[in-house]
Amino acid sequence: MQAAILRLLLAAATPVTRSELGLRLGVGRNTVGLEVRRLLDAGILEAAGFTESHGGRRSLLVRVSPAAGYVGAVDLGATSIDVAITTLASEVVAQAAEDVDVAIGPRAILDKATTMLCELLAGRGADLADLRAVGIGVPGPVAQADGRVVAPPLMPGWNDFPVRDALAELVACPVFVDNDVNLMAIGEHARGVARDVADFVFVKVGTGIGTGLFVNSALVRGADGCAGDLGHVCVEPAGPTCSCGNVGCLEAVAAGPAIARAGEEAARAGRARLLAATLERKGALDARDVGDAAGHGDLGALTVVREAAGRIGAALATMVSLLNPSVIVIGGGVSRIGHVFLAEIRTAVYARSLPLATRNLPIVPSALAADAGVVGASVLATGLLIDVADVREERWVPIGR
Repeated sequence: MQAAILRLLLAAATPVTRSELGLRLGVGRNTVGLEVRRLLDAGILEAAGFTESHGGRRSLLVRVSPAAGYVGAVDLGATSIDVAITTLASEVVAQAAEDVDVAIGPRAILDKATTMLCELLAGRGADLADLRAVGIGVPGPVAQADGRVVAPPLMPGWNDFPVRDALAELVACPVFVDNDVNLMAIGEHARGVARDVADFVFVKVGTGIGTGLFVNSALVRGADGCAGDLGHVCVEPAGPTCSCGNVGCLEAVAAGPAIARAGEEAARAGRARLLAATLERKGALDARDVGDAAGHGDLGALTVVREAAGRIGAALATMVSLLNPSVIVIGGGVSRIGHVFLAEIRTAVYARSLPLATRNLPIVPSALAADAGVVGASVLATGLLIDVADVREERWVPIGR
């Protein structure tokens, strides 16, 4: 009952009365009132005022207390690490990000994540003992049974590494691991533009390309946890070799590194004047450079952006035909290189899908943007922690007690 109450309050994201809790849970007022009192006494819930009076006694509003403990959230990318401290309600209270190469290895990366968590906690007068759980997203397939990374194309040296157990040893609390795009989808479903949307697709475009799928309000992981790997769908059979070893994958022709390579080729061939100037100044280009040049009217850069976005849109059109989602959400660092990128994805999806599937289909940018991963990591960790924890355990003692 306590777990159900906490899940309902976290999903509501606003204070709720005991009567409303009872109605939504289908139990009597006395039963829910007893469990709410226990959660209040434990410091996990707190009073949040009273309802307006309509001539009778006002009802007490309750919510999950910010003092009930912290959740650590880690969003690991191929070239970056984003770490946050959140409340149990997944409100970010401290955050830090650094550029880092995931290829330095799992031990070094997890040590770095732990150090960053400790620094953020120290800034709030807390330490690892105040962490109730940690959620971490990694840019590769994850075996849900034991939290191991399995054959990740963008993570050399990580194959079969036990991320969950290794990080749990460092932070001394429960750790929950998932693919980074799944966590972004979870974050967007809980706190973003897809809040309460039953069927939607979240697409991350960065160093790689991946999708998180929600069907009937549930994340779809597939039989082994790797559903939604759109980046490794073959779109050009005679195309370049992908990091996964196959040829012509979407990721190999439309992700951030592919956009940068195409931009450099256009610059050296004299087709992109602004890009050529940037290349001469920097010595190398990234996807943002190409997007910036396209935004300033460089026709060569604009062509590169449109071609990459068109390929992504064409692949998404197939997904629209298979899943018929209500919304497509586009996120990841490359998605923010300019409005032309999103516009071209829309054009390709609408042109290649059935009219019935797209006539009411918005394709929108992520509302959480760079925070989608850490919010999703927090939501995942809190939800799974609630399923397995008991408020009588010491780990649930509120901060400061």
